[in-house]
Amino acid sequence: MRRVLAAMLLIGLVFQARAAAGEHYRIDSSRSQAGFQVRLLWFRTISGRFTRIEGSIQRKASGMAIVDARIDSHSVVMDSPRYRKAVLGPKFFDIAKHPAIHFLSDPVPFATLQSGGALAGQLRLRGVTRPVHFELLASRCTPDTLYSCKIRVRGHVSRSAFGMTSHRTVLSDRVKLELSIAVEPAAG
Repeated sequence: MRRVLAAMLLIGLVFQARAAAGEHYRIDSSRSQAGFQVRLLWFRTISGRFTRIEGSIQRKASGMAIVDARIDSHSVVMDSPRYRKAVLGPKFFDIAKHPAIHFLSDPVPFATLQSGGALAGQLRLRGVTRPVHFELLASRCTPDTLYSCKIRVRGHVSRSAFGMTSHRTVLSDRVKLELSIAVEPAAG
C-alpha cells in the first residue's frame, strides 16, 4: 500500500512539475492553413490560402498561452496564376523583401482554445507591425484532445495599414482572414 501511495505521489509531482514549467506545442504545418478573401469590384471575391504555417503555442504555468505563428508568403495558392504573381510582387506581399508574415499573440487564457473568444496580438506584414484582433472560434479542443482537433481563428485586416495601397479603386481595403491550426507536441 505504501508503494502504491508513493508511486501515486510521485506521478502527481511529475504532472505538477510539468504544468508548473509550462507546455509547448508546435503548429503542424502539414495539417494547418490560412486563407484570405478580398472583394474585387464589389461583386467578385478573390481568395487564396497559405499552405505553410510554422510556430508554437506556449502554455504557461499560469494557465495563459502565447501563440507565435509564421506564414511563408511564397506558399500562397490561388486559382489564377496571374493573381498569385501579383500578390507575391512588390505592390502586395513583396516576398523578395518580406518572405514571411508573423503573428505574436498577447497572453490569452488557454481555456479560450476550447470556449472561443478574443485573440489579440501583433501582426507583422511587409515589414509593418500593427496590433490586430481576431476571434478564436469555439472548438472541442481540450488539453487531452488538442492533438486531434483544429483551432480555428477568423478576423479582418486593412490592406492599407500594412502598406498595400495599390488598386484601391477595384480592391477592397478589408481582407477577411481564416486560419485552421493543428498542433502537436513540441520536440524535446
